[in-house]
Amino acid sequence: MFIEISPKDIVDIILVASLLYYIFRLMRESRSLNIFIGIMVFILVWLFVSQILEMRLLGSILDKLVSVGVLAIIVLFQEEIRKFLYSLGAHQRFGAFMKLFVNKHASDTPDMSTIMPIVMACMNMARQKVGALIVIERGVSLDDIVATGDTIDSNINQRLIENIFFKNSPLHDGAMVIRKRRICAAGCILPVAHDQNIPKELGLRHRAALGISQDSDAIAIVCSEESGRISVAIKGEFRLRLSAEKLEAILTEELLVRK
Repeated sequence: MFIEISPKDIVDIILVASLLYYIFRLMRESRSLNIFIGIMVFILVWLFVSQILEMRLLGSILDKLVSVGVLAIIVLFQEEIRKFLYSLGAHQRFGAFMKLFVNKHASDTPDMSTIMPIVMACMNMARQKVGALIVIERGVSLDDIVATGDTIDSNINQRLIENIFFKNSPLHDGAMVIRKRRICAAGCILPVAHDQNIPKELGLRHRAALGISQDSDAIAIVCSEESGRISVAIKGEFRLRLSAEKLEAILTEELLVRK
Protein backbone atom coordinates (compact mmCIF):
# COMPACT_ATOMS: atom_id res chain seq x y z
CA MET A 1 0.00 0.00 0.00
CA PHE A 2 1.55 3.23 -1.19
CA ILE A 3 1.09 6.62 0.42
CA GLU A 4 -0.52 9.07 -1.96
CA ILE A 5 1.39 12.34 -2.15
CA SER A 6 -0.33 15.31 -3.74
CA PRO A 7 1.38 18.44 -5.10
CA LYS A 8 0.18 20.26 -1.97
CA ASP A 9 2.05 17.75 0.21
CA ILE A 10 5.23 18.29 -1.79
CA VAL A 11 4.96 22.06 -1.32
CA ASP A 12 4.29 21.49 2.39
CA ILE A 13 7.42 19.33 2.75
CA ILE A 14 9.56 21.85 0.87
CA LEU A 15 8.34 24.73 3.05
CA VAL A 16 8.96 22.83 6.29
CA ALA A 17 12.41 21.70 5.13
CA SER A 18 13.30 25.26 4.09
CA LEU A 19 12.14 26.62 7.45
CA LEU A 20 14.14 24.03 9.39
CA TYR A 21 17.24 24.70 7.29
CA TYR A 22 16.93 28.46 7.81
CA ILE A 23 16.52 28.01 11.57
CA PHE A 24 19.48 25.61 11.65
CA ARG A 25 21.66 28.11 9.78
CA LEU A 26 20.57 30.90 12.14
CA MET A 27 21.39 28.76 15.19
CA ARG A 28 24.74 27.74 13.73
CA GLU A 29 25.76 31.39 13.52
CA SER A 30 25.02 31.78 17.24
CA ARG A 31 26.03 29.67 20.22
CA SER A 32 22.65 27.93 20.47
CA LEU A 33 23.10 25.12 17.96
CA ASN A 34 23.47 22.38 20.60
CA ILE A 35 20.32 23.57 22.38
CA PHE A 36 18.44 23.53 19.08
CA ILE A 37 19.62 19.97 18.31
CA GLY A 38 18.56 18.88 21.82
CA ILE A 39 15.08 20.34 21.30
CA MET A 40 14.74 18.56 17.94
CA VAL A 41 15.74 15.24 19.56
CA PHE A 42 13.18 15.79 22.32
CA ILE A 43 10.44 16.51 19.77
CA LEU A 44 11.29 13.34 17.82
CA VAL A 45 11.16 11.26 21.03
CA TRP A 46 7.82 12.86 21.95
CA LEU A 47 6.33 12.06 18.54
CA PHE A 48 7.68 8.50 18.65
CA VAL A 49 6.28 7.83 22.14
CA SER A 50 2.89 9.49 21.71
CA GLN A 51 2.10 8.77 18.05
CA ILE A 52 3.85 5.49 17.19
CA LEU A 53 4.15 3.59 20.49
CA GLU A 54 0.93 5.21 21.85
CA MET A 55 2.20 5.21 25.44
CA ARG A 56 -0.54 7.25 27.08
CA LEU A 57 1.04 7.99 30.47
CA LEU A 58 4.49 8.91 29.18
CA GLY A 59 2.92 10.66 26.21
CA SER A 60 0.72 12.82 28.45
CA ILE A 61 3.75 13.80 30.56
CA LEU A 62 5.68 14.75 27.45
CA ASP A 63 2.65 16.68 26.17
CA LYS A 64 2.70 18.83 29.31
CA LEU A 65 6.43 19.40 28.95
CA VAL A 66 5.99 20.43 25.32
CA SER A 67 3.25 22.94 26.21
CA VAL A 68 5.50 24.53 28.84
CA GLY A 69 8.51 24.19 26.57
CA VAL A 70 7.05 26.64 24.05
CA LEU A 71 7.46 29.46 26.58
CA ALA A 72 10.93 28.19 27.47
CA ILE A 73 11.94 28.25 23.80
CA ILE A 74 10.75 31.86 23.47
CA VAL A 75 12.87 32.84 26.49
CA LEU A 76 15.94 30.85 25.42
CA PHE A 77 15.88 31.92 21.80
CA GLN A 78 14.49 35.45 22.06
CA GLU A 79 17.62 36.87 20.39
CA GLU A 80 17.47 34.34 17.54
CA ILE A 81 13.70 34.85 17.11
CA ARG A 82 14.21 38.60 16.91
CA LYS A 83 16.96 38.13 14.29
CA PHE A 84 14.73 35.76 12.32
CA LEU A 85 11.82 38.21 12.27
CA TYR A 86 14.16 41.08 11.38
CA SER A 87 15.78 39.18 8.51
CA LEU A 88 12.33 38.18 7.28
CA GLY A 89 11.13 41.78 7.27
CA ALA A 90 14.40 43.06 5.81
CA HIS A 91 14.33 40.61 2.89
CA GLN A 92 14.81 42.38 -0.43
CA ARG A 93 11.38 41.44 -1.82
CA PHE A 94 9.54 42.45 1.34
CA GLY A 95 11.56 45.66 1.46
CA ALA A 96 10.56 46.50 -2.11
CA PHE A 97 6.93 45.82 -1.22
CA MET A 98 7.07 48.13 1.84
CA LYS A 99 8.57 50.94 -0.24
CA LEU A 100 5.22 51.16 -2.02
CA PHE A 101 3.69 52.41 1.24
CA VAL A 102 6.60 54.52 2.52
CA ASN A 103 7.25 57.81 0.77
CA LYS A 104 10.85 59.01 1.11
CA HIS A 105 11.54 62.66 0.46
CA ALA A 106 14.44 63.48 -1.81
CA SER A 107 16.00 65.59 0.94
CA ASP A 108 16.22 62.49 3.16
CA THR A 109 18.26 60.53 0.63
CA PRO A 110 22.07 60.52 1.13
CA ASP A 111 24.26 61.92 -1.62
CA MET A 112 27.97 62.56 -2.16
CA SER A 113 27.82 65.59 0.15
CA THR A 114 26.91 63.09 2.89
CA ILE A 115 29.57 60.53 2.02
CA MET A 116 32.70 62.61 1.40
CA PRO A 117 32.89 64.38 4.80
CA ILE A 118 32.59 60.96 6.49
CA VAL A 119 35.31 59.47 4.29
CA MET A 120 37.71 62.39 4.81
CA ALA A 121 37.11 62.46 8.58
CA CYS A 122 37.71 58.72 8.84
CA MET A 123 40.95 58.96 6.89
CA ASN A 124 42.27 61.78 9.10
CA MET A 125 41.28 59.98 12.30
CA ALA A 126 42.80 56.71 11.10
CA ARG A 127 46.05 58.51 10.22
CA GLN A 128 46.21 59.99 13.74
CA LYS A 129 45.00 56.73 15.35
CA VAL A 130 41.89 58.32 16.81
CA GLY A 131 39.23 55.76 17.67
CA ALA A 132 35.80 56.35 16.14
CA LEU A 133 32.53 54.53 15.56
CA ILE A 134 30.03 55.98 13.08
CA VAL A 135 26.65 54.39 12.42
CA ILE A 136 24.62 55.38 9.35
CA GLU A 137 20.91 54.66 9.76
CA ARG A 138 19.01 53.28 6.79
CA GLY A 139 15.58 51.62 6.75
CA VAL A 140 15.45 50.36 10.35
CA SER A 141 14.95 53.09 12.95
CA LEU A 142 17.69 53.52 15.56
CA ASP A 143 15.62 55.61 17.97
CA ASP A 144 16.49 53.31 20.88
CA ILE A 145 20.20 53.76 20.13
CA VAL A 146 19.88 57.54 19.70
CA ALA A 147 18.16 57.76 23.10
CA THR A 148 21.31 56.47 24.81
CA GLY A 149 23.46 59.36 23.55
CA ASP A 150 23.46 63.15 23.33
CA THR A 151 21.46 64.89 20.61
CA ILE A 152 23.57 66.76 18.05
CA ASP A 153 21.21 67.45 15.10
CA SER A 154 23.81 69.07 12.88
CA ASN A 155 24.80 69.02 9.24
CA ILE A 156 27.45 66.45 8.40
CA ASN A 157 30.78 68.22 8.69
CA GLN A 158 34.26 66.74 8.59
CA ARG A 159 35.69 68.96 11.34
CA LEU A 160 32.72 68.35 13.61
CA ILE A 161 33.09 64.57 13.25
CA GLU A 162 36.79 64.79 14.10
CA ASN A 163 36.13 67.07 17.09
CA ILE A 164 33.51 64.73 18.51
CA PHE A 165 35.93 61.79 18.40
CA PHE A 166 38.93 63.78 19.66
CA LYS A 167 40.58 61.82 22.48
CA ASN A 168 39.67 64.32 25.20
CA SER A 169 36.08 64.73 24.04
CA PRO A 170 33.39 63.46 26.46
CA LEU A 171 31.65 61.81 23.49
CA HIS A 172 34.80 60.08 22.26
CA ASP A 173 33.97 56.57 23.50
CA GLY A 174 30.40 56.38 22.20
CA ALA A 175 29.00 55.93 18.69
CA MET A 176 27.82 58.65 16.35
CA VAL A 177 24.51 58.11 14.58
CA ILE A 178 23.89 59.72 11.19
CA ARG A 179 20.32 59.99 9.97
CA LYS A 180 18.94 61.66 6.86
CA ARG A 181 22.01 63.72 5.92
CA ARG A 182 22.47 64.93 9.51
CA ILE A 183 24.50 63.98 12.56
CA CYS A 184 21.67 62.91 14.82
CA ALA A 185 23.46 61.98 18.06
CA ALA A 186 26.83 61.07 19.57
CA GLY A 187 28.03 59.16 22.60
CA CYS A 188 25.50 56.41 21.87
CA ILE A 189 25.69 52.89 23.29
CA LEU A 190 25.46 49.99 20.84
CA PRO A 191 24.66 46.30 21.36
CA VAL A 192 27.83 44.21 21.43
CA ALA A 193 28.18 41.08 19.31
CA HIS A 194 29.35 37.98 21.18
CA ASP A 195 30.31 35.88 18.16
CA GLN A 196 33.17 33.52 18.88
CA ASN A 197 34.63 33.83 15.37
CA ILE A 198 35.52 37.53 15.71
CA PRO A 199 39.31 37.92 15.45
CA LYS A 200 40.92 38.62 18.83
CA GLU A 201 42.72 41.70 17.55
CA LEU A 202 39.37 43.44 17.01
CA GLY A 203 38.27 45.40 20.06
CA LEU A 204 35.04 46.57 21.63
CA ARG A 205 34.31 49.13 18.92
CA HIS A 206 34.41 46.39 16.29
CA ARG A 207 32.13 44.16 18.35
CA ALA A 208 29.69 47.05 18.79
CA ALA A 209 29.81 47.76 15.05
CA LEU A 210 29.13 44.12 14.27
CA GLY A 211 26.31 44.04 16.83
CA ILE A 212 24.41 46.99 15.34
CA SER A 213 24.90 45.62 11.82
CA GLN A 214 23.36 42.32 12.97
CA ASP A 215 20.45 44.04 14.70
CA SER A 216 19.60 46.44 11.87
CA ASP A 217 20.43 47.37 8.29
CA ALA A 218 22.69 50.19 9.44
CA ILE A 219 26.25 50.69 8.20
CA ALA A 220 28.86 50.88 10.95
CA ILE A 221 32.29 52.43 10.30
CA VAL A 222 35.15 51.83 12.74
CA CYS A 223 38.46 53.65 13.02
CA SER A 224 40.83 51.61 15.15
CA GLU A 225 42.65 53.46 17.89
CA GLU A 226 45.32 50.74 18.06
CA SER A 227 46.09 50.03 14.40
CA GLY A 228 44.74 53.11 12.63
CA ARG A 229 42.81 50.91 10.22
CA ILE A 230 39.29 51.49 8.92
CA SER A 231 36.63 48.77 8.90
CA VAL A 232 32.98 48.63 7.89
CA ALA A 233 30.32 46.28 9.25
CA ILE A 234 27.27 45.57 7.07
CA LYS A 235 24.66 42.87 7.67
CA GLY A 236 26.80 41.12 10.27
CA GLU A 237 29.93 40.98 8.11
CA PHE A 238 33.20 42.93 8.29
CA ARG A 239 35.16 44.58 5.52
CA LEU A 240 38.59 45.26 6.96
CA ARG A 241 41.62 47.42 6.16
CA LEU A 242 39.87 49.86 3.85
CA SER A 243 41.48 52.66 1.91
CA ALA A 244 39.73 55.98 1.27
CA GLU A 245 38.77 54.87 -2.23
CA LYS A 246 37.37 51.55 -0.99
CA LEU A 247 35.41 53.20 1.84
CA GLU A 248 33.94 55.72 -0.59
CA ALA A 249 33.03 52.94 -3.02
CA ILE A 250 31.28 50.90 -0.29
CA LEU A 251 29.27 53.87 1.00
CA THR A 252 28.34 54.89 -2.53
CA GLU A 253 27.22 51.36 -3.35
CA GLU A 254 25.21 50.92 -0.15
CA LEU A 255 23.69 54.40 0.17
CA LEU A 256 23.26 55.57 -3.41
CA VAL A 257 23.06 52.52 -5.68
CA ARG A 258 21.00 50.24 -3.39
CA LYS A 259 18.80 52.91 -1.80
